[in-house]
Amino acid sequence: MRIITKIGIVLTALFVACSANNGSVPLFNGKNLDGWTIQLRKGGNGLEEKVFGVNNSGEVHVFQGLPDRYQLGTGSDTHGMIWTNKEYSMFHFRFEYKWGKKICNNFHQFQYDAGCYYHVNDQEIWPKGIEYQIRYNHETNENHTGDFWASSVDFQWYVNDNNEFLPPAEGGKPMEKRMGEHRAKRTDNYHALDDEWNICEVIVMGDKYAIHKLNGEIVNYATDLGRSSGIIGLQSETAEIFYRNIEIKEFYEFIPAEEFLK
Repeated sequence: MRIITKIGIVLTALFVACSANNGSVPLFNGKNLDGWTIQLRKGGNGLEEKVFGVNNSGEVHVFQGLPDRYQLGTGSDTHGMIWTNKEYSMFHFRFEYKWGKKICNNFHQFQYDAGCYYHVNDQEIWPKGIEYQIRYNHETNENHTGDFWASSVDFQWYVNDNNEFLPPAEGGKPMEKRMGEHRAKRTDNYHALDDEWNICEVIVMGDKYAIHKLNGEIVNYATDLGRSSGIIGLQSETAEIFYRNIEIKEFYEFIPAEEFLK
C-alpha cells in the first residue's frame, strides 16, 4: 500500500511539473474536490460523496460509494456533475478517463456514458451547454468519445456523406444547425474496457470554435458556437468512471484554429 501511494505521489508531482512547463494549471489536487461543486439530480443524505469520491490513487472515482447496479433501469438520482467554481472562455482543457465495472441508472439505454460539459451558464441536470461526449457502446463495439452533444446551444459543424465529422479542409460540408449528437471522426485510437486511460482535450476560443481531441488525434471541430463562456463540468451518468490529471490552460488572446489543426 505504501509503494502504491509513493508511486502516486511521484506521478502527481511529475504531472504538476509538466503542467507548469506548458502553462497549464491543475484543477484537481488528487486529494479532494476543493475548487469543485457537486450537483446531483436528487442529492442529500451524503449521496453526493458516494457518487463523486477521491480514491487512494488520487483519481476522481464516480460511483465509488455505491453498489453495482444501483437503481439500474429504475432511477436517475445519481445523474450529476462536478462543476468548476470559475467560468472560462478561451482555454485548453485536458483530462484522462477510464471505465470501471459498475453499471447503474439507464445503462441499458446509453451503455457506458459520461461526458464533459463546457460553456455552461446554468447548473441543471442536464445543463444547457456543449458536451464532449464520453461513451462506449459495448453492444455494437462503437466508441462515441469526442462526439459533440448540443444541449440547447447550437454551432456550425462539418460532415462527410455519413453525417460524421470531416474537416472542411478535407471536404467536410457545413450541416444545418441542430441539437443532439454530432458524431466524431471514426477512429480505433481509444481504450474501452481494457482498464487503460484515454486522454481527452477540449480547445475552445470563446464563441469562435471548439476542437475535440482523443489520445492526441483531432476527432471533432465546430465553429460559431452559441455561447462564449461558462463553467466546466465532468459527468456521472450510467457507469463507473475514473478521472485524473484534470488541467486547464487559459488564453488571453485569440488563436486561430489553424494553429491547433496542423
